Amino acid sequence: MGKLTVRALRAVLVVVLAGTVFVQASMVWVLVSGSDPEDGSVPLTPLRVITILGMLSAQVALVCVWRLVAMVRRGTVFSPAAFRYVDGVIGAIVAAALVWFAVTAINAPGQREDPGVTVIMAGIGLAILGVALIVLVLRMLLAQAVARDVEAAQLQGELDEVI
Repeated sequence: MGKLTVRALRAVLVVVLAGTVFVQASMVWVLVSGSDPEDGSVPLTPLRVITILGMLSAQVALVCVWRLVAMVRRGTVFSPAAFRYVDGVIGAIVAAALVWFAVTAINAPGQREDPGVTVIMAGIGLAILGVALIVLVLRMLLAQAVARDVEAAQLQGELDEVI
């Protein structure tokens, strides 16, 4: 991966991380200060808590991607150490899907006359879980690559002994 690509990706990760921290801080401030302008039409407090949790899942994924990019840059991504970061990304995506399903459940009572919105929101949650499955498949490919790398190193060692 080129230096420009790594720098651009890291810049995007920093901006998104700063944005999520800002949103979290804003939500926490509103919850703690008691200046919640809730009028009862939408349950804002649960939605704010869910937003904080959703931002946390995004932050976990961002940190894991940052670490994976660092491993790619050093050429150590094909090692068992990469699995914990890929697992972190998968966990964060699953957590984001669960958070989305919670938002869907909170929103559902207000959509009794038009349940299509709830169905669409549930479909989005399933799509988020689908992304987690895609990353799981990529993790399996990484596992195969690591196994092949270990096998190649063993074969190279045997070949060195023969020569």
